[in-house]
Amino acid sequence: MKKIPLSIKIYISLIMALAILAAINIFLPQGSFSPILPEQEFPAPKLVLALVIAGIEIILYGGLGFIGLKLSQKLGFADLWDSKVSNRHRFLIPALVGGGIGIFFIFADAILSQFHTLGKLPHPPFPTSLIASAVAGIGEEVIFRLFFISFWVWLISYVILKKRWQNQIFWIISIFSALTFALGHVPSIMILFGLNAINEVPFALMIEIILLNGVFSLFSAYYFRKFGFLSAVGIHFWTDVIWHVIWGVI
Repeated sequence: MKKIPLSIKIYISLIMALAILAAINIFLPQGSFSPILPEQEFPAPKLVLALVIAGIEIILYGGLGFIGLKLSQKLGFADLWDSKVSNRHRFLIPALVGGGIGIFFIFADAILSQFHTLGKLPHPPFPTSLIASAVAGIGEEVIFRLFFISFWVWLISYVILKKRWQNQIFWIISIFSALTFALGHVPSIMILFGLNAINEVPFALMIEIILLNGVFSLFSAYYFRKFGFLSAVGIHFWTDVIWHVIWGVI
């Protein structure tokens, strides 16, 4: 019987953890985030909804991420558990980088929120913020880095351009990934602030959403290719710990 590679075992563990944490998150207090999933509008009991969400995480996120993982290996990116990558670059440095980005978020929000009347960006309450940080750290990195970047770099550079200009294509795709990731947060921000149309979003707030998520995404993309998917997850998780968990409590 062929032995399952360690990277695949770790990936499966990450997806299972994502599914379990996403399901647990349904039962936790949402605070100012409750308008997104108001209690009276749940389409089913929380237990059923949690099971459905867990299934979606395993099938959709797990499937897309697995495709991205195989394509990233084909492209020569650092493997999820690459023997050439030290634990320092896999865990410690991403934690420091994520912490630094989280501090940048705090100062950027304090400054840019002065240019509109909606106030500072909201945070989920603790301990929801901690669970949400882990869910976002795994799930969003699966979609926007592991799958999105790997797939489009593979398609454009590896297939269409016959393995040429991979570095240039990587950064172009990383910028598109950053923009997609940033703009993907706009609908939830609109709901949290009670905005009904995109033109109601203040220009300064839109700049803040793109700046914060864009800067973070480019760091995450670089570490994903250089040191593997776990480093990208680490940057995302520790950014959110500083930004949502610690600063949210303060």
